[in-house]
Amino acid sequence: MIDSHCHIDLPDFDADRADVLHACKIANIEKLLVPGLSIEQFSLLIKLSSNYPQQIDIALGCHPYFLTALSHENAEVLKSNLFELGLTYKDKIVAVGECGLDGSLALSMAYQEKILAWHIDLASNIKKPLVLHHRQSHNQLIRLLKLKRYTLGGVIHAFSGSENIAKTYVDMGFKLGVGGTITYPRAEKTIATIKKLSLEHLLIETDSPDMPIKGFQGQRNSPLQTIAVAKALAQLKGISVEEVEKQSTENYYRLFSKTT
Repeated sequence: MIDSHCHIDLPDFDADRADVLHACKIANIEKLLVPGLSIEQFSLLIKLSSNYPQQIDIALGCHPYFLTALSHENAEVLKSNLFELGLTYKDKIVAVGECGLDGSLALSMAYQEKILAWHIDLASNIKKPLVLHHRQSHNQLIRLLKLKRYTLGGVIHAFSGSENIAKTYVDMGFKLGVGGTITYPRAEKTIATIKKLSLEHLLIETDSPDMPIKGFQGQRNSPLQTIAVAKALAQLKGISVEEVEKQSTENYYRLFSKTT
């Protein structure tokens, strides 16, 4: 089984990171994808993947939450650094991201779209899938992907939305990240959507240390909860956990086949 999205590089895991990774190995969670959050943080990911080359995959990206409004000159420096790292480490990363659009931020959507466009261009250039963040932004995200004629697919992290939106992403070659959200009954629309989608379009994720599953609110989330998410998905679809584990793992390797 694979946790296709977690942030085990964050300080929340500084005290016991090695223990958590060992526990994952024992629990047959064979791989974790750790997305990028900022240019500054990327060196930590390189070190982490070097220390755990068989267990950790990494991506390069600038998460919307970590973006700030920059002058044109400084923004161009960010773009230059992003492309330089992407080209230098293209054989070390499996994807470009976490990047995307977040409608809840004070940062203008036009500025966010400009930064995301750079990520899309980089992904196309080095032939990598995208790890995309969304919040109140499906329409803008889909429009930009189509405008850029991006064709390499990726994953829509922590997908929530309608069946129509889900199918639009799937038709564009994207997998949908399924995490702890499906353990909360209030997420009716997302649960109904995930239930209708074929398993071949889904990836399991935890987004740890965030997005705890139901019953663990207020606690640090962990990649070990990959198992609980898989069980919840199996129950939702009326299939075995083994089937979820097998198919979601195959989905992951198919999506990242160029580099895993």
